[in-house]
Amino acid sequence: MRIFDAHFHIIDFDFPIIENQGYTPPQFEVTEYQQQTSNLNVLGGAIVSGSFQGFDQNYLIKALKQLGPSFCGVTQLPFTVTDEEIISLHNNGVKAFRINIKRGGSEGLSNLDYFARRVYDLVGWHCELYIDAKELPEFVSTLKKLPAISVDHLGLSEEGLPHLLRLVDKGIRVKATGFGRVELDVENALKSIYDSNPDALMFGTDLPSTRANRPFQYADVKLIRQVFDKKATDKILYTNALNWYFK
Repeated sequence: MRIFDAHFHIIDFDFPIIENQGYTPPQFEVTEYQQQTSNLNVLGGAIVSGSFQGFDQNYLIKALKQLGPSFCGVTQLPFTVTDEEIISLHNNGVKAFRINIKRGGSEGLSNLDYFARRVYDLVGWHCELYIDAKELPEFVSTLKKLPAISVDHLGLSEEGLPHLLRLVDKGIRVKATGFGRVELDVENALKSIYDSNPDALMFGTDLPSTRANRPFQYADVKLIRQVFDKKATDKILYTNALNWYFK
């Protein structure tokens, strides 16, 4: 079993941490991440910027240097960022940008169409959305037309799953992450998304599982291995995300 960890956070107090909605995260440096995943065959992954990190890039560049070239970054940027800054981040291993609707701390959806096309045309990045999928209908016409979009944490809610599936059918990818923070039937969501598009699901540990009702457990990996055959499991745990980030 091989894993590309498509979603985890590094929290380094040597860099700015912003209180978000009354919450300050615990420290979680690269060495702690490596310790907590030492029993998993993690061959690469994506460090995702959280709401509490705002637009700071320095922590991300440091962490990427520590983890090496099989890892990449997902950052948060204002739409006013220059082309030169985007290209510099790309050259330092950043492969995507994130809009955090659930928690804030990032650029908003009002500039999504312009910004997503701009970064895709410039450096080939996709956009990741942290959003409750029940809110997707408001933006579905825009999302269907954009070149590359993923949605975090299975879309979070049972109410949102039908809306998410309609976008999965159009090529949008979904993070199979945060099983302890979602309000839906995880097994049913995994099956439904895979049936709609076998390339869509991308597993991630979501470590250190900030604000989740339950942190990541090995049982989350075990569930995928129980539900899917060997070929599908390898796609979900490794190949889909590797191809998405390093295509």
